[in-house]
Amino acid sequence: MARDLTTEYRHIPVMLDACRKALELSPGDVYLDCTLGGAGHALVLAGDISPDGTLIGVDQDRMALNTASKRITDAYPVLNFIPCEGNFSELDRLMVDAEVPGADGILFDLGVSSPQLDFPERGFSYREDAPLDMRMDPGNNTLTAAEVIATYDEPDLARILSRYGEERWASRIAQFIVQRRDRQPIETTFQLVDVVKAAIPAGARRSGGHPAKRTFQALRIEVNDEMGVLEKGLEAAIRWLNPSGRIAVLSYHSLEDRIVKEMFAHEAKDCICPPEVPVCTCGHTSVLKVITRKPLIPTKEEIAANPRAKSAKLRVAERKAREGA
Repeated sequence: MARDLTTEYRHIPVMLDACRKALELSPGDVYLDCTLGGAGHALVLAGDISPDGTLIGVDQDRMALNTASKRITDAYPVLNFIPCEGNFSELDRLMVDAEVPGADGILFDLGVSSPQLDFPERGFSYREDAPLDMRMDPGNNTLTAAEVIATYDEPDLARILSRYGEERWASRIAQFIVQRRDRQPIETTFQLVDVVKAAIPAGARRSGGHPAKRTFQALRIEVNDEMGVLEKGLEAAIRWLNPSGRIAVLSYHSLEDRIVKEMFAHEAKDCICPPEVPVCTCGHTSVLKVITRKPLIPTKEEIAANPRAKSAKLRVAERKAREGA
């Protein structure tokens, strides 16, 4: 029997008030939630576009989508709600299928602490023993964390641990992984945790939380190509944004925030030629106006009430009313 997340979802939406103010939605607007999850943000923002608005909710996890759909339709029975199962990197296809010409407000909440990820069989948690999977979309993604551990060479393992996990001991952990897998396959979460603990000196393990946290984060990002997916999703979202519509992105990782910042800046420029080129030849035209020159961050009060918000950064941009405006 399919598992239902209705009772498990106790997800507190991060920076909810800031997102509402940023998107400036009105009754009748089209709101696109690219990371619907348990509908934490969507349940509130749907009230801003009701009763005649349209809510498009995207999520690649069917359990999450089913849970969110029930919550939204129960709360807003007359709202035009369109659930879309898929990854936001597929946004062009999803919007075409939804037969909606554009959106007035778009939200990305890039956090991954949704309760379905804590199901042991998914292999995301270093606190539960399970097969090393970590795929967010098992139906379409064949690469697992176990395969990464088994097949990547030592330099590549060190690279992803350092880049995606910002792991100080990346090279040493990669070395220990290769040495261990030569003797015995590393196929479960606890087997990997044991390797990481062995690689990190005892003194360094006494602070900074669970020693395997950064390794697991890095593997999850690699398995799901999260940075590449984010770039594709943002590019598509900007295309589908209506004139004067706004896009807001909540990120929790420095690499995610950098991608958002650079893409918003790129689309806000009329010329992207190298500085040494005397005359513009790129033909690029700005389509965005950056609303947040510096990212918005949660208040101390919100962090105290919701520790998940601690690393959140919110960036907002607006589609220009007309090209070149």
